[in-house]
Amino acid sequence: MKTLYITDMDGTLLDNEGNVSARSAEIISSLTDEGATISVATARTPATVENILSGIRTADDLVVMTGATMWSRSGECFEGMHLLPHSDVVLMLDVFQKYDFHPFCYVLRDNSHLDVYHSRREITDAERVFINLRRNLRLKTFHLFEKCPEESYHRLVLFFGMGPKEVIVNVAEHLRSLSDCYISYYKDTYLPDLWLLEIFAPGVSKAAGIAELKKHLGADRVVAFGDNLNDIPMLRMADVAVAVGNALPEVKAIAHKVIGPNTEDAVARFIAEDFRACC
Repeated sequence: MKTLYITDMDGTLLDNEGNVSARSAEIISSLTDEGATISVATARTPATVENILSGIRTADDLVVMTGATMWSRSGECFEGMHLLPHSDVVLMLDVFQKYDFHPFCYVLRDNSHLDVYHSRREITDAERVFINLRRNLRLKTFHLFEKCPEESYHRLVLFFGMGPKEVIVNVAEHLRSLSDCYISYYKDTYLPDLWLLEIFAPGVSKAAGIAELKKHLGADRVVAFGDNLNDIPMLRMADVAVAVGNALPEVKAIAHKVIGPNTEDAVARFIAEDFRACC
């Protein structure tokens, strides 16, 4: 029986500084060498995923951008990108203007690179931190104080915004009343007063991405790990749903198992125990 072990990153596999610990990296690489199939399902783009996983051996295909696409580590390319419908992009931009809301707009440049536009003239502290951690990475280019070019609307992959809970909820619920796109909002892992909004094409989710990866790999069983609200769909579809000890109560409530927190290499240790028990 082939098992796909797939884990969320922030708050689950990563520690509180957003890194994979040396011990977790060693366990995951060793298990991969032994034949375990270990991947990630994350809202992050390949630009940060590759930076974080540098030197760590995993399955070649990763579920990135909340399942909007898979990423081939060996080929350094997207596989099957889902783009936002042009009509929804136009509609959403009008709603953003109404709320004076300025999300990051992710545009597909080619099969490995994203252009990220942000039009706000005054960047918030949270946005500044977000940008500074990412602006010098490969595979992504920021265009600050620039509107997304109209000729790029047909290549738009993601709207990603951040702000106070009230603003995020109001924008998200307004959009949900108008569009069938994937619209998700949840509390930030690192800054508890900050809320995040992500918008992808209809049908996109971590669960859908994992289902596609499972079929692609010919896996018989999925063991999934998560901590936040956007992980619930993938945990519901997993054969074994595992919540880390620091997960939100809503996540723990639907999990089959609750393990230690993200600061104790709990994901890597669980995979090692399960893999060897099933061998």
